[in-house]
Amino acid sequence: MVWKPHVTVAALAQDDAGRFLFVEERADGRIVLNQPAGHLEPGETLTDAVRRETLEETAWQFEPEALVGIYRWHDLANEKTFLRVTFTGRAVSHDPGRALDDGILRALWLDEEALRSERERLRSPLVWRCIEDFGTGRRFPLELLQDL
Repeated sequence: MVWKPHVTVAALAQDDAGRFLFVEERADGRIVLNQPAGHLEPGETLTDAVRRETLEETAWQFEPEALVGIYRWHDLANEKTFLRVTFTGRAVSHDPGRALDDGILRALWLDEEALRSERERLRSPLVWRCIEDFGTGRRFPLELLQDL
């Protein structure tokens, strides 16, 4: 068996009121909360992937400005390993008429207090860890990412 991690991207966009852009989605038979996130596709850069995933899941155009972190998580329940690249940036424009990806129930803006009260609904431990790291001011330049 060949081991292959799932490479994913996630967007952390915060509005002027301190709320974060989130999605409510169906996953593994549950309704969960997650940052706009998804898999890297063949031939795609990481920054292009986070722009695409955010648009597809929320109908918001996302402009990445920095990296919050790169996280490895092994999901024991599914025996899958995820390598998640989390970006922070701005949600710059919204298309309310755009259909959202299958499985996405809605996009919503939540503050940290609301997220803390909904922690049991977070899709994975990656979600809260990214919020915590963002809150500590963790930012890395996009230039760390190199496409060859």
